[in-house]
Amino acid sequence: MDSGNDSSAPQSDQGQSLSRAQRALVYGTVGVAMEVVFTGVVQAFHRDRADLKLQGHSYLWMLPLYGALTAYAYEPVRDSLRRRPAPVRAAAYAAGTIALEYASGRLLKRTVGVIPWDYTGHGQFVRGGGATRLDYAPLWAVAGMAAERLSDRLRRRPTPVPELG
Repeated sequence: MDSGNDSSAPQSDQGQSLSRAQRALVYGTVGVAMEVVFTGVVQAFHRDRADLKLQGHSYLWMLPLYGALTAYAYEPVRDSLRRRPAPVRAAAYAAGTIALEYASGRLLKRTVGVIPWDYTGHGQFVRGGGATRLDYAPLWAVAGMAAERLSDRLRRRPTPVPELG
């Protein structure tokens, strides 16, 4: 059984990497914080009702979702794509996040009766009964690329430097 310690992972002289559960808590916390910032900034630039209070929000569901999905789904994808070109990794992260957002949204709809982040009414690119927005693909790509360094640091893995030429 996987203890989540990733003992086969290369270690630096900075100490042991965090356990998978510890990394999930970090990922969840960072994800919720980024969501609060994002929603606050988006409200400030809303075309119909700009709100300069910068009041962001998230949902309690997001801590375990961001945490578990990043630790158990993103990390293996990161590892398999590690040496691929950045555009390939970014596209994979965007597609994977949209798929996971759709699946988790639909699962919550079936189990608790609501998709907390329901995008219904937010444009033509909303799919899955409000579970996901295809126009967020570039944002998810950037988030996936940014998460690479965090993931590598939490697991004490070197971030590969792309070859030039």
